[in-house]
Order: sequence, then structure tokens, then C-alpha cells
Amino acid sequence: KKSEQELKDEEMELFTKYYMEWKGGKKSDNISYANIPRFYYRLPAEDEVLLQKLREESRAVFLQRKSRELLDNEELQNLWFLLDKHQTSPMIGEEAMINYENFLTVGEKAGPKCKQFFTAKIFAKLPHNDPYGRISIMQFFNYVMRKG
Repeated sequence: KKSEQELKDEEMELFTKYYMEWKGGKKSDNISYANIPRFYYRLPAEDEVLLQKLREESRAVFLQRKSRELLDNEELQNLWFLLDKHQTSPMIGEEAMINYENFLTVGEKAGPKCKQFFTAKIFAKLPHNDPYGRISIMQFFNYVMRKG
């Protein structure tokens, strides 16, 4: 005859077995779950002072890093000067235009912070209502100011 504890252990074992069958197997059977990255982290509670301080500090560091990536006034003036210097004639009315070759030249001279804006993808994103395949310097500069 089985003891009370043995009966409870057997019951728990059977429950676990049937539950896992109903659920679709063990976690280890399906390795795709291991590849899904964790995307949600709960916010620290009010009594978790250390976690709150860590969150505040990491946010401040993140914002400082993003701030350093932004172009300052001097860099924007330098970019405008380079774009104006390398414009491609003829102008369309009052609007200065630049072709892709000069666009790449300006990208090399503009500096490391500006490099991210001088890609073929960004050049192609801007409207091409020019028979020579050029883009407007003003539209590009406005794009940089919005995104940077």
C-alpha cells in the first residue's frame, strides 16, 4: 500500500505529464522559443530605488550619445557652404541643384557626422523633378535638418 506522500507525488507526476502533452510538449522540444529576443522589461517599482537610478542613468547616457550625433550650428553652416560650392548648373529658377557625383564629393568633405546622410538611398528618396537627375540642395538640406 502507498503512503500519502507517494500518492501526491504520483498525482503531480501524472498531472505534469498530461499538462505537457496538452500544452504541446516541453519547452526544450521547441528550440524556436530560445531564438526569440526579450523585448519587454517591466518598469522598476517605487521601492526598487537602485533599479530606478540605473534606468535614469542609462536614459541620460542614451540621450547624451544621441545629442553628440546631432549636427551643431557650425557643422550645418559648413554643410550648406559645401552644398552651395558644389552645386550643378543650370539652376531651376532660383533653386540650386546638385547631381549624384557632386553629392558624393560633398559627403566626403562634410565630415564623419554628416556621412550618414550621403547615401544612394537618401539621394533616391528625394524628389527628382529634374531632367538631369539632380536633387534640390534646399530639399536635401531640409531633410538633414529634420533627420539630424
